[in-house]
Amino acid sequence: MNALRSSLLLVAAVLAVLVGLAHSVLGEKYILMCLPEQGKFKDRTMRFAWHLTTIAWWGFGAMLALAARGMLTPTNTLFVLAVTMITTAGMILIVSRGRHLAWPVFFAIAIISFWAAA
Repeated sequence: MNALRSSLLLVAAVLAVLVGLAHSVLGEKYILMCLPEQGKFKDRTMRFAWHLTTIAWWGFGAMLALAARGMLTPTNTLFVLAVTMITTAGMILIVSRGRHLAWPVFFAIAIISFWAAA
């Protein structure tokens, strides 16, 4: 892999992480705090749904970083996917206090992905 391609992929990886961070921080400050009160469950659901985008973008950033180093193998891709899914499941479980039923689905995806990567 040539140096320019690797460097540009690393820039893209950093940008993905930064845009995710900005999305969460600025979203909390300017969007989520301005929403009308709709009840704790709905508010929590909106909050974790918003921040799941950040987790996904960080997963994409990790894959871009692996690609930059010539390490984006199917196994590494599955591992990044598994970490992204387990983080998603954990966030949903904690924020919704187990009431939102998406967390077991993301947890199952994570387990299958970890198993396939092994």
